[in-house]
Amino acid sequence: GVLGAVRYTAPDELARDLDWMQEHVDGMPYGLDVVMPAKKVEGVTEADVEALIPEGHRRFVKDTLAKHGVPELPEGEASGWRITGWMEQVARDQLDVAFDYPIALLANALGSPPADVIDRAHGSGVLVAALAGSARHARKHADAGIDIVVAQGYEAGGHTGEIASMVLTPEAVEAVAPLPVLAAGGIGSGEQIAAALALGAQGVWLGSLWLTTTEADLHSPALTRKLLAAGSGDTVRSRALTGKPARQLRTEWTDAWDDPQGPGPLPMPLQGLLVAEAVSRIQKYEVQNLLGTPVGQIVGRMNSERSVQEVFDDLTRGFERAVDRINRIAGRGSQS
Repeated sequence: GVLGAVRYTAPDELARDLDWMQEHVDGMPYGLDVVMPAKKVEGVTEADVEALIPEGHRRFVKDTLAKHGVPELPEGEASGWRITGWMEQVARDQLDVAFDYPIALLANALGSPPADVIDRAHGSGVLVAALAGSARHARKHADAGIDIVVAQGYEAGGHTGEIASMVLTPEAVEAVAPLPVLAAGGIGSGEQIAAALALGAQGVWLGSLWLTTTEADLHSPALTRKLLAAGSGDTVRSRALTGKPARQLRTEWTDAWDDPQGPGPLPMPLQGLLVAEAVSRIQKYEVQNLLGTPVGQIVGRMNSERSVQEVFDDLTRGFERAVDRINRIAGRGSQS
């Protein structure tokens, strides 16, 4: 399991959850996923960045929320959702906490981490993974010294490129061999895991599939219902959330930002800071037509709430079925 750190706004919050994990994983390995740009900009604070947000974009957010009748947050209640994890210093503070724990893997969702972070991880015996949306990205990661490439196809939830998993996985495997590659994007069954391994991947990286597990605890029954009802065509790759293309449920919120008549999203990290309070209000009041979340096209298979154990059992059975099928086609008989 890998814990995403981008939503943590303070190091003590991350430490609290790492403490909980440490108490509950029974010695099994776990990792941390941060978002760090490879290039560093010195001396820039969150306030400096927020000052760059145009007033017209602030007005667009206000008008859109008013149009849909989204209430204000109660007086004194701060936004509970701040994507400050995109800010490099925040991510570095998170790492100062994380390296006090026996994490086994550090993953970076925005390319290769800075060289000093890779060196620090390796010096602590921690493997480093980086997401890649193309074979070119995968080669850059290998040259940077990372240990595992996560080849994330177009179908994936969250930040993703334009190449589908069926094409991307073998390209990445060939580009960085013998470095291990994990396939990600559009994987939600054991048969799809078998397909990923057949394409040369050493394993898979699953994200969206866990959102509708009983343990996920999204704190939003309305959002869970939307995920369970969504089909694989009900997502969109939009810059509305962070400023970079990220696959998410299509909503009237994403439509507003993708409308050519509107101001359009700002680049990262400006967009994330701009919409932080708005997203908190939409989530708090569960505004149905605006409520969304990053999720991949595999959402079409996520049509019932199940425990993590049930999901794993289903993945195992599906994998065995796929292997048996291929063995029969190859004339080798059942191997299960």
